[in-house]
Amino acid sequence: MSAIYAMWLREVKRYLRSRVQIVASLAQPTMYLLILGFGLGPVFQEAGKGSYIQFVAPGVVGMSILFSSIFSGVGLLFDRQFGFLKETLVAPVPRTNIMIGRTLGSATIACIQGTLVLTVCMLAGFRPVSWGQFPIALLFMLLIATVFAALGTAIGSVLKDMQGFQIIMNFLVMPIFFLSGALFPLTNLPAPLSVLTHMDPLSYGIDALRSQLISVTHFGAALDAAVLGACAVAFLALGTRLFSKIEI
Repeated sequence: MSAIYAMWLREVKRYLRSRVQIVASLAQPTMYLLILGFGLGPVFQEAGKGSYIQFVAPGVVGMSILFSSIFSGVGLLFDRQFGFLKETLVAPVPRTNIMIGRTLGSATIACIQGTLVLTVCMLAGFRPVSWGQFPIALLFMLLIATVFAALGTAIGSVLKDMQGFQIIMNFLVMPIFFLSGALFPLTNLPAPLSVLTHMDPLSYGIDALRSQLISVTHFGAALDAAVLGACAVAFLALGTRLFSKIEI
């Protein structure tokens, strides 16, 4: 447990020391929120769907968590390049603890960024339907972050090349985001697109956030929690196995 806590604390401290990273992490979500939120707002309202800011804000929060958590694998490549990973792996602690600590640290950072983005959303006019459900929304944010931080660690464990990681991440991240329903409702989609959205773990994460923040759900909060929990367990198991095979 001490190894898990040490790795978690290291990841969080590294993030908190980087003020540039904190500010930069807000740029892309804010752009999506302001440009799309206000740009498509009149169209969304004319379609009888209400405020687009209310609809898109949980999607923007989910996007921020996705990008932050899954790109945690980049940190693994940096640690390998500069030798810190070798020093960590030769320590007399199970590699499983190291991997879990890194993943939980990355998930915590992603939740912090998601909370900051949610604050920006509120400044832009977003209002949760019920503050009583806000703690449950935070738990879903942590679950989303754990899923994709574990996936990022798994991918980072098998790659040694930074360029290769960027290509794979871009190939995965953008489809995961755009198929999640972050920017559009999941109802009345063409059958092939509907199948893809149902296969996307982030679809259930954003639906879970909407269920708690604006009381709108497509799958149901119970199914959202079940799918996210299953994905978290599966990706943690995969990440642990791949991380344990890293050669130093």
